Amino acid sequence: MENEKIILDIVVDVQKDFITGALVNAEAQANVAHLAEVARAHAQAGHWMFFTKDTHPEEYLDTREGRRLPVEHCIEGAPGHALYGRIAELIRPTDEVFEKPSFGSADLFEWLRAAQPPFKSIELVGLVSNICVISNAVLAKAACPEVPVIVDAACTASFDDSLNEKALDVLEGLQVQVTNR
Repeated sequence: MENEKIILDIVVDVQKDFITGALVNAEAQANVAHLAEVARAHAQAGHWMFFTKDTHPEEYLDTREGRRLPVEHCIEGAPGHALYGRIAELIRPTDEVFEKPSFGSADLFEWLRAAQPPFKSIELVGLVSNICVISNAVLAKAACPEVPVIVDAACTASFDDSLNEKALDVLEGLQVQVTNR
């Protein structure tokens, strides 16, 4: 049975607006090439690949999140909504892409909970560590409580180094394995 287990990689919100657009992030720019290489290696190794995309309406500034973070970003259909560079090239016809209007993907949670495939592990990389990565890691842990959830610290980033470290600490406290810290 162990040989039948699958590794699922979830690439969280590696979109143009977080790398070069409205919410440009120097830390994300610094590690996006490494993140893309890790994701490519995992895809070539046969891991299942899922992608999330931060997805907002044109009226984003009128939303609760938009009032707290008043920077239009990842507007559906706009160039900044697209997955960034080599990450976009990784998507295969069998991969799932979850567009999400909030930090965590309810659709991803429901998919994981309903499917319950024999995952060996669920591994997350992407942006932003203290917002969307942590949210989706918690949802994966809740949907599949017996499956190890792993976050690769070398393949995530935040706008704030202190919040990044705190998010990684919280993940470890939630029994998420944080690697490459």
